[in-house]
Amino acid sequence: MIDDMLEPRPVRDSQSEMAEIVLPNDANPLASLLGGRLMHWIDLAGAMAAHRHSRKHVVTASVDHIDFLVPVRVGDLIILRSSVNRVFHTSMEVGVKVYVENYIADTAHHVASAYLTFVATDPSGKCLKVAPVIPETAEQQRRYDDAGRRREIRRAELERRRKVR
Repeated sequence: MIDDMLEPRPVRDSQSEMAEIVLPNDANPLASLLGGRLMHWIDLAGAMAAHRHSRKHVVTASVDHIDFLVPVRVGDLIILRSSVNRVFHTSMEVGVKVYVENYIADTAHHVASAYLTFVATDPSGKCLKVAPVIPETAEQQRRYDDAGRRREIRRAELERRRKVR
């Protein structure tokens, strides 16, 4: 397929889910999940969605703000759900939502959310064009629209930092 004729793909093609059990090696001395470990898992979940959509190698370009909403303990089951929100040219914004699931009580609580930007590359690191994404539901359309606003904020912040140097 020629790069200029990339076929648009629906959001559902990128949707990914991964699960992790929090082990003692993932926790601090208080038996709570390390924030850095959760960020690592968020990056992996985001990359899965970006890979599935682009069908290319991807690298993480940025990660937006992350809040840790509820504590996660050793033995908890973590579910990470990700999908591509929007494609810009060579980059994709991916949303990742994280839950802690109590499989005995059959409950789940929202732990964290993050938006990451991934860039598609060839094996030598050259940026590659990515097929557009097609939102199919009202929620996907909202995330698509919001991704455009977040991109403008990221660009403005990048420009501000360049001027400060």
